[in-house]
Amino acid sequence: MRIAVIGQSLFGQEVYKELRKDGHTIVGVFTIPDKDGKADPLATQAEKDGVPVFKFPRWRVKGQAIPEVVDQYTRTGAELNVLPFCSQFIPMEVINHPKHGSIIYHPSLLPRHRGASAINWTLIHGDKKGGFTVFWADDGLDTGPILLQRECDVEPNDTVNTIYKRFLFPEGVKGTVEAVKLIAEGNAPKITQPAEGATYECIQKKDNAKIDWNQSAEALHNWIRGNDKVPGAWAEVDGQQKVTFYGSSLVDNGAAARGQPLEIPGASRPAMVTKSGLVLFGNDGKSLLVKNLQFEDGKMIAAAQYFSSGSSAAVELTEEEQSFAEQMRAVWHSILSNASQIEDSTDFFKAGAASMDVVRLVEEVKLRASNCQLQNEDVYMNTTFQDFIQMCVRKLRGEDGEEELVVDYVEKNINHMTIRMPHQLFIDGEFVDAEGGKTYKTINPTDGLPICEVSLAQISDVDKAVAAAKEAFEDGEWGKMNPRDRGRLIYRSTDVEFMRQQYSHRSTLLLCCADLMEEHQEELATIEAIDSGAVYTLALKTHVGMSIQTFRYFAGWCDKIQGSTIPINQARPNRNLTFTKKEPIGVCAIVIPWNYPLMMLAWKTAACLAAGNTVVLKPAQVTPLTALKFAELAARAGLPKGVVNILPGSGALVGQRLSDHPHVRKLGFTGSTEIGKHIMKSCAVSVKKVSLELGGKSPLIIFSDCDMDKAVRMGMSSVFFNKGENCIAAGRLFVEETIHDQFVKKVVEEVKKMKIGDPLDRSTDHGPQNHKAHLEKLVEYCQTGVREGATLVCGGKQVQRAGFFFEPTVFTDVRDDMHIAREESFGPVMIISKFKSGEVDEVLRRANDTEYGLASGVFTRDISKALYVSEKLNAGTVFINTYNKTDVAAPFGGFKQSGFGKDLGHEALNEYLKTKAVTIEY
Repeated sequence: MRIAVIGQSLFGQEVYKELRKDGHTIVGVFTIPDKDGKADPLATQAEKDGVPVFKFPRWRVKGQAIPEVVDQYTRTGAELNVLPFCSQFIPMEVINHPKHGSIIYHPSLLPRHRGASAINWTLIHGDKKGGFTVFWADDGLDTGPILLQRECDVEPNDTVNTIYKRFLFPEGVKGTVEAVKLIAEGNAPKITQPAEGATYECIQKKDNAKIDWNQSAEALHNWIRGNDKVPGAWAEVDGQQKVTFYGSSLVDNGAAARGQPLEIPGASRPAMVTKSGLVLFGNDGKSLLVKNLQFEDGKMIAAAQYFSSGSSAAVELTEEEQSFAEQMRAVWHSILSNASQIEDSTDFFKAGAASMDVVRLVEEVKLRASNCQLQNEDVYMNTTFQDFIQMCVRKLRGEDGEEELVVDYVEKNINHMTIRMPHQLFIDGEFVDAEGGKTYKTINPTDGLPICEVSLAQISDVDKAVAAAKEAFEDGEWGKMNPRDRGRLIYRSTDVEFMRQQYSHRSTLLLCCADLMEEHQEELATIEAIDSGAVYTLALKTHVGMSIQTFRYFAGWCDKIQGSTIPINQARPNRNLTFTKKEPIGVCAIVIPWNYPLMMLAWKTAACLAAGNTVVLKPAQVTPLTALKFAELAARAGLPKGVVNILPGSGALVGQRLSDHPHVRKLGFTGSTEIGKHIMKSCAVSVKKVSLELGGKSPLIIFSDCDMDKAVRMGMSSVFFNKGENCIAAGRLFVEETIHDQFVKKVVEEVKKMKIGDPLDRSTDHGPQNHKAHLEKLVEYCQTGVREGATLVCGGKQVQRAGFFFEPTVFTDVRDDMHIAREESFGPVMIISKFKSGEVDEVLRRANDTEYGLASGVFTRDISKALYVSEKLNAGTVFINTYNKTDVAAPFGGFKQSGFGKDLGHEALNEYLKTKAVTIEY
């Protein structure tokens, strides 16, 4: 078709380009005159392509068409007029001239929000649905028949800019081009707009964007975001100074906001300038947070800096930084062509720059200093050349005003040290209270007494954490980080100068986390002991020690993630090349158990972060404290806001919401098989990747030709390690009949030597079970074994003292059909069965006769027998003449109802990566 494009802006340019790609002939582009010597993007593109361009300042005067303008238009011979975001009034002589008439793009779901400020009013009215309409032009104001409509959800904190960029622009271009295709094919509908539901609101201008404070917080939020960025909602504050508000979001804990009060005439109460921004209050007592403020002189600041803006001293530039400044002076001059020269006091916007120039300036900076990642907001808040250079230099040095981490610690003097424990949720780089200030008590299993009150996450807290993680992944420093870049950031840890030179950004950040964990290892081990009951020495070596090793191991993988090149069938005479890319998934949820609170966090989080994802982690409700301490250390190590979020709370509420959340792309879970099945169902409904490390009933086969002393020592470790609260614990020992009695005798002798007691006592072998409910299950488990006729050799009872202690227990004469032979105890209970000499295949059948398949083991001096048994055992891990020997480089995960997916080792990265195939024809 022969098409005339009438409009302007990047939107018009993209529609124009797509129409040409579809084979249409653009007979003329009608746009606005140049502004400050710069052509509109649509005009620029058309002129480049040699398409006739007409730049009419107007089409009509006093309601009448200008004859010479109409004449120039009609000579193009257009068969259809396409008006993408046309801001001019086009006379009906032009609208009706082509044989196919004229179609117009409008950014609302007509008939709602007719008029020029449709996007603004969609947000101001708090519409849950937005979208656009392509309609046939008539002589009314957006009243013509509808050709095509598309809708989208309006996010709670959308602004005009975000909804336009996310949906109205990209999908609007596609929709307009699709509408033209329907016309060309003769399939375009003409649906009369209904009168019902039609609205028309005034054009939003600065004068009528003043804030009326006598409204609810939600209405205030909608008004501010509906006017953000243009024309900008404003009010008189602090002595009648006019201030414009940008970046609004609803908050739940504003009433408890700590900061400096700011008087706002007409508001129900003073606003609060906090470290997060400016907290405003509606007449309903609820609150909202504003991130940025702009004054009448055009200066924009972070709202958190209202009382301190302008107080920081200028930094003195090095020779290299001075060279960068002169490069940027030349860039400013090329953008501000009307300015004779660029002085330090030159104001970017007062010298004629527009919003598109901001985008260009940001990109120009990236070309000259890739490590200086600017946002558009940075330009708006530093409008003079001097302020702009100072801001860039501070970013280059890593000194760009990072906020101090505020932690409300619970302190305890214990284990010959003072431990300092965060107890609030950790969301978007801050420790915050849960919605409604809800808390619960975490209990010390050694004495059954509360340790402290911990914030109890609610569904809205989950949504905030996921939103923060999504923003960090999609728009933040972390998501934009090249995994191979080196030496760009400032880190807060030991030997950072060496690490900056040797390792990538992401590697260095993980190494810094590991360094700080090592620096605080005694504190972390102490917290682990009082929160989970782990014996301190074991917590120091394994719970904390392996966590540190895990972060160091995965730090090494950050810049080694790569795809492959694949030969594919050649479609002659063309040639083809296919390669794959391994890319991060996005927001990942991690749900971990209570037996190794810090180590399970490390196993999953380190791999997840190394792959480039962001994390929302729910620790077990009964053991949240080391996860919260890790959040503090990760923030101090320099992990950007939103990359790691920690939410103590219930599985039924927090875990379920993470399983269901549409923006969570992967969920990693370690816990019971029962809960794992439920999570898998939820993840199936929301179609997200999932990995599960679940229960176990791991068999350990001990042959008569074993090293008996080692078999006893490792057999006990296989069951009693970490109080039996170990997912790979040997749930059933099969001992060859000729050594059975000797083995049991030696085990019982050793069990009786074990010291049960305070996990902080260095001589303690066996600490308390993790929590009361688990202790009660262990008692019932052992009582069931006795009722079924198994021989209780020793133990089987709760220890009568404060706290949740249970005796190491040994059962013999256990038949295969017994409950204790088939179900996991997850406690210090050794289940021993005999097998006949020479019946290797029979004992293998019995060992594999379980729905679990997490781990297994065999003790024998016969290497052929050992390898045969290891081949036949149906488990994800097989130990030969050892047990519990996990390593950060070895993959860990099970088969059957013990789950799927791997932690640790190179394979763990695949759980947090997606594979993209790219095919090129050449």
